[in-house]
Amino acid sequence: MEHLFESVLNNRKFLYKILTETPNEDLLKIPEGFRNNIWWNIAHTVITPQILVYKFSGLQMRVPEELVDKFKKGTVPDGNATDEEIKEIAAFLISTLEWMKEDYNNGLFKNYSSYTTSANVTLNKVEDALAFNLFHEGLHRGAIIALQKMF
Repeated sequence: MEHLFESVLNNRKFLYKILTETPNEDLLKIPEGFRNNIWWNIAHTVITPQILVYKFSGLQMRVPEELVDKFKKGTVPDGNATDEEIKEIAAFLISTLEWMKEDYNNGLFKNYSSYTTSANVTLNKVEDALAFNLFHEGLHRGAIIALQKMF
């Protein structure tokens, strides 16, 4: 599991760099043929493991519910992001992963409600969710790279 957490951390550092170095105008652009933007993809990668790992384990998520509602699966960007929101998501990119690793190592994830993802992968335990999350983040990293090429 240590290697998995390290792989996610490397991706989160990559996303942090994009989030903090890309002009807001580019973060919020939705190019023709795309459904979302760089900003939404990054925020979505913060939110998804909160649902897959914490919520399905019956634990309190570590991000505000309004962020979950704004960036969970099935949502679309509203075209806005305040500097405060961007800073909040930037901080959550690393902190939520650190908390997740600590909570996992402390044995907090005792129960898990099975869930079948939209990729038709059934998650039966928290380790399944953690592994799927790495795959999920890779998909969104690819989307972000594709979006960057549009500018």
